[in-house]
Amino acid sequence: MSLVNTRKTPLVKGFRQSAPYLNAHVGKTMVIMVGGEAIADPNVANIVSDIALLHSLGIHIVMVYGARPQITTLLEQQHYDSPYHKGIRITDTHSLEIAKQAAGQLQLDITARFSMGLNNTPMAGSQINVISGNFIIAQPLGIDDGIDFCHSGKIRRINSTAIANQLKQGSIVLLGPIASSVTGECFNLTSEEIATQVAIRLQADKLIGFCSEQGVIDNNNDIISELLPHDAEQVLQQLIDNDEQQSGTGRFLRGAITACHAGVPRSHLLSYKQDGAVIQELFSLDGIGTQIVMSNAEKIRRADINDIGGILDLIQPLEAEGILVRRSREQLEREITLFSVIELDNLIIGCAALYPYPDEKMAEMACVAIHPDFRDGDRGVLLLNKLCQQARDTGLDKIFVLTTRSVHWFREQGFYECDIEQLPMIKKDLYNYQRRSKILIMLIR
Repeated sequence: MSLVNTRKTPLVKGFRQSAPYLNAHVGKTMVIMVGGEAIADPNVANIVSDIALLHSLGIHIVMVYGARPQITTLLEQQHYDSPYHKGIRITDTHSLEIAKQAAGQLQLDITARFSMGLNNTPMAGSQINVISGNFIIAQPLGIDDGIDFCHSGKIRRINSTAIANQLKQGSIVLLGPIASSVTGECFNLTSEEIATQVAIRLQADKLIGFCSEQGVIDNNNDIISELLPHDAEQVLQQLIDNDEQQSGTGRFLRGAITACHAGVPRSHLLSYKQDGAVIQELFSLDGIGTQIVMSNAEKIRRADINDIGGILDLIQPLEAEGILVRRSREQLEREITLFSVIELDNLIIGCAALYPYPDEKMAEMACVAIHPDFRDGDRGVLLLNKLCQQARDTGLDKIFVLTTRSVHWFREQGFYECDIEQLPMIKKDLYNYQRRSKILIMLIR
């Protein structure tokens, strides 16, 4: 009797699932925007710890922090009014001094969190260099609608080369909302603008932001996992209509849309209240927040030789259960051009093959497999539609399948049962009577 425990623990499963993402993220640049609301939340210690963990994995990190609520608190303590115009604080001379005080204190606090060695965290004992400096040159916003923004400013230029050099040397670059001008004045900028423009100038791989919710929430109170830029614009317009454009979600979406249009592939919006949100988003198959992407992250395409490993990972468990006929790596290599795959974040989460029989104007759909974490969607239908179109494009009229477990699913898609005599001659000769597979066929013209 074997004493080996073959059950997969959640740790093993999670580690294996995250391994491809570890590879994918090494050497990438991420700009992480942590607003003042997130810094004020008790979970900020875990956010800093997770950023340190990302840094230890070889990811280049620029952290941009905000200080909006901290500035407001200090002004209220002094009973000093600091109004807003179009969502931007009007920063007069006194307000600027308060903003400098709040931003400076936060810079020291954040640096201290990184510098303390992160005791009692997974990053205990690690040495992290945090660099701040005059990487941002500001200019005044000026006057709008007769309103003088005083010392509220915008970006004039970014020394992206200097930031990139610090990242290459293994430092985390920390940027706050106060920046100086070429004349030596200080200006109060929004952290959203800084994070967005830094991500664009660095050609960052990701822009990450935090809000009170776990991303963008739809009318059913569910998280929207992915938005294309035009979809994000519609969500932003809804927030504007509801006078919520200055919420954390609204401010981030505005920046993410700009970044996406400028070439930043993905922006992620997460909750600053949930421990480990950034880790779960970046290192799990389906994430937990909302990402704004330049194009749909999930796509169906023809397979190539580099997909062999991913296809084997999908089909081998099904082969072990007797659901699929066994295929060797060598057979897959010979037949790889017949396969189509569903790819998500460089992972193969679905596959199917189309074997044509031109003389009979038929094709077989075979080796259909969907990753177990993604079987609740319509990915099988998407693969079927893809293969049907391929068959039509080559002048075929019918698709057939041989299955032992999925008869009802194929019936739902329009297949009907038939007997072996309706199979192509070559397939009839290869039919395995021991498996007793059901034969189903569908007209595609």
